Amino acid sequence: MNKRLLFLLPLLTSASLYAQVLTRTPSENLSVTKTLTKEPTALNFIAMGDWGRNGADHQKQVAKQMGLTAAEVKAQFIISTGDNFYPSGVISPQDPSFKYSFEDIYTDFSLQWDWYVVLGNHDYKSNPDAQVAYSKISRRWKMPARYFTKKFPINGDLNNQVLIAFIDTNPLIPEFYKNAEYGPNVKGQDTTAQKRWLVKTLDDKDPSVKWKIVVGHHPMYTGGSRTDGYDTKAIRSSLKPILDRYGVDVYLTGHEHSMQYLKPEGKTHHFISGAASEKTPVKLIPEAQMVASEYGFMLFSVTNNQLRVQVLNDEGYIIYSTLIKK
Repeated sequence: MNKRLLFLLPLLTSASLYAQVLTRTPSENLSVTKTLTKEPTALNFIAMGDWGRNGADHQKQVAKQMGLTAAEVKAQFIISTGDNFYPSGVISPQDPSFKYSFEDIYTDFSLQWDWYVVLGNHDYKSNPDAQVAYSKISRRWKMPARYFTKKFPINGDLNNQVLIAFIDTNPLIPEFYKNAEYGPNVKGQDTTAQKRWLVKTLDDKDPSVKWKIVVGHHPMYTGGSRTDGYDTKAIRSSLKPILDRYGVDVYLTGHEHSMQYLKPEGKTHHFISGAASEKTPVKLIPEAQMVASEYGFMLFSVTNNQLRVQVLNDEGYIIYSTLIKK
């Protein structure tokens, strides 16, 4: 309780009246500012997740702050960590949810660039491939397959790039195969093929690749409600050996409706950004450096030798930041 109080007291003066931000060291990275730390030569992108509610429950407020932030840093793209459409995904590329939960909400010019999207469990309740197909309709929606990869040059320099693997974590959870809602859409997936693809992707020996990031929906560690959940344990068992073996720098997910930074043993830094339209309680676990029950998103700024993450809430306050150096 003392850790929480030490951190909350300064935040109360900044109008973040309902903030719940817990850190491993309460005085570390404390910020009540709205002034972003800018990296002029960085690759800037926004990470958000768990958002599609037709504008309800703070989705519009978070979208507004995303637009302001993206404009200020000239963000090159947005990453969605899944659960794109509540409560049950979409049924076709013409589903009205694309308009009411996406096109009509993220309207700022600064958010009209590419959106790289992965599938969450709620997306599996209807037709996951409809979201793949929407890539052929929308200029900005980028989901060419249920899993895919792309390299992003840093400041336009092809000699310094970030490799990002966008994966589908849903078929990696054994319990889903017996689930009446998820089962029909996971049963046809070849998990061995996806993991073989991921190994090949991460084994890239290209010297221009300075950072390796994996984006999925389900976290391996969480200070939310699923700390010991079957899905958390399944993903950790399935993916952690691969991420460890290939020195992945960041594993970025959603699923928990909060924002978290976790650093277990090993090289990989874990970030959860799943609070783009709902927030749920958090707690500090041994791996957690920061957990926040706050609506919001994350801003990643990547150069060839450092990666900065700033966590923003729906009022535009930077509630936490961290810097990872090579």
